[in-house]
Amino acid sequence: MLLKNLSPNELKPLLLGCKHRALISQIHAVMVSSGLFSHGNSIAQLISSYGKTGDLESAHKVFDKIPQRRVDSWNAIIIAYSKNGVPVEVVNVYNQMVLESVKPDSSTFTVALKACIILQDLEMGEKIWEKAIYCGYENDVFVGSSVLNLYAKCGKMDKAIDVFEKMGKRDIVCWTTMITGFVQSGKGREAVDLYRWMQKEGLVGDGVVMLSLMQASANIADTKLGSSVHGYMIRRALPMDVNMLTSLVDMYAKNGELEIATHVFRKMPSKNAVSWSALISGFAQNGFAVNALQLLIEMQVSGFTPDVASLVSALLACSHVGSLKLGRSIHGYVGRKVIMDQVLSTALIDMYAKCGLISCARSIYDNMSSKDLICWNTIIACYGIHGHGREALTLFQEMKDKIEPDHATFAALLSALSHSGLVEEGRHWFDVMINEYKIKPSEKHYACLVDLLARSGEVEEATDLIISMETKPGVAVWVALLSGCHKHKKFSIGELAANRVLELIPENTGTFILVANFFAAAKMWDKAAAARKLMKKTGMTKVPGYSAVEVNGRLHAFLMGDTSHPQYEQIMELLCNLENEMKAMGYVPKTEFVLQNLDEEVKVKMLCNHSERLAIAFGLLNTAPGTRLFITKNLRVCGDCHEVTKFISVIVKRDIIVRDAKRFHHFKDGICSCGDYW
Repeated sequence: MLLKNLSPNELKPLLLGCKHRALISQIHAVMVSSGLFSHGNSIAQLISSYGKTGDLESAHKVFDKIPQRRVDSWNAIIIAYSKNGVPVEVVNVYNQMVLESVKPDSSTFTVALKACIILQDLEMGEKIWEKAIYCGYENDVFVGSSVLNLYAKCGKMDKAIDVFEKMGKRDIVCWTTMITGFVQSGKGREAVDLYRWMQKEGLVGDGVVMLSLMQASANIADTKLGSSVHGYMIRRALPMDVNMLTSLVDMYAKNGELEIATHVFRKMPSKNAVSWSALISGFAQNGFAVNALQLLIEMQVSGFTPDVASLVSALLACSHVGSLKLGRSIHGYVGRKVIMDQVLSTALIDMYAKCGLISCARSIYDNMSSKDLICWNTIIACYGIHGHGREALTLFQEMKDKIEPDHATFAALLSALSHSGLVEEGRHWFDVMINEYKIKPSEKHYACLVDLLARSGEVEEATDLIISMETKPGVAVWVALLSGCHKHKKFSIGELAANRVLELIPENTGTFILVANFFAAAKMWDKAAAARKLMKKTGMTKVPGYSAVEVNGRLHAFLMGDTSHPQYEQIMELLCNLENEMKAMGYVPKTEFVLQNLDEEVKVKMLCNHSERLAIAFGLLNTAPGTRLFITKNLRVCGDCHEVTKFISVIVKRDIIVRDAKRFHHFKDGICSCGDYW
């Protein structure tokens, strides 16, 4: 009775505040019976009210019965579909609107563009943008922000910047959209440059902009920028919720500032699973696997259930240190508590392969219902580091019939062929990559092929390949050539490669050591000393070689010549006994692998104290006969230790797996899986 006495102007606010479908239906009935249904404003609000309750069927029935639909009615039904998560219908209604020659307004274009973003339909989005320009909305800040977001979400930042530069007016949303878009597209430098431009325009960044800048800092490894952003937020007293603080932890961790990351993490008033994952991932990716695994345990003790990200990071940590027992434990947890997806399956494949069990990795791979490109690339790379180049090639040939290989696929394949010395296959697939798949070779591809050629003795061909490169070869390419020259004693070409490496000033100590060792092997003692001096001048120090072995679930690490271990005397006694047996079998110490100008007797003693021998002896002393030993080494295994391990595998009748910095060596019955090619 009360509804019948309401005027059209009173109906609209009543509908606006109504949240109950039954009452909306009553108002709808009164509008029909009283003749108010033809009143445009009230009809649009009626559609909107039905939409807010999720009754899209009733909303569309009302829309269909409107005799002359105005733009507000079209917008009402479009917005109803948008808010209820039906972007396809948003686009369909928009297209119908255009066909009926109704001119869209700013709201229409904004909501329709949002639907295209959700659908990742760039083609339709660009048609809507063209229509917006035609209708005079080119400088509308809301429409402009939406089209910027469309291009950013579709990875078309070149088109986004073109629109952005032509905009007559830009609000903070436009700037934020562009900065975020650059970060999400992996263009951190461009994001920072745009922020500098924004500052010059007199605009102040809010929390969303700061969040994007932190992500940019993490992506481009710019600790100074990250610290600056952190300081800016403190000075301006910007709110720091759990998401913001987690981003700070992630930024510092990815930049290697683990102490600061841990400090921020410990000071957080509240944490979530993502916060824990950020710190765990940071430790794992920076090589501090033990810390990462300790944090995973602490996370569970603190009452948090590990999410996919933290489990993947923990598996990565197990891969780094070769902790098979813990890796299996995480696998068991995943099987009981988590729905297995492609990301976890791929991480498990990587973990088992890097813990020496390629068969387990393959089993997981075979049981996956669907495989994406990353999964294929991972299993190919895993076979490669185990020296199974032909198996990697077989997988690649199976893959290319199901999914398009990318540059990373070919890098994994060429690396696998390199580890197995498959020269002809390497040449063939390098050419196929360029000519059939139209993939321009990167430095990594060149480095793999140069390594394959040089290590097989084709040093001259490898040199010609480098000369033919369209871009200037970097350190990785020259190092690949130098390694081959070192192995085959091609000192003249090797000297050229070594000089090129030093000119480029490598960023890691291992490369300096390789150069110095090459000069020492060539008896160029002055140049060897100069290389070591240059390394010190750059502020680098030699990374000590260490080897680790897992015994009863615990990792035991040994440095070269380490006498501090409680079982050192037993270890040396066992090694002495083994050496006597090896000599009786024909072993002769390869003292040329001690690249220092010392007496032969001293060199032999130094070889006996290499870290992998200490780790093997400890493993033999503390595990049952027949137990497989798994050794991880942070540097490449030396030629003499490689020969010694073959002899030991015969004497003790055990399988011994050594994972060095480049690949795996499976020793059994006096034979290594690498075929003495590494």
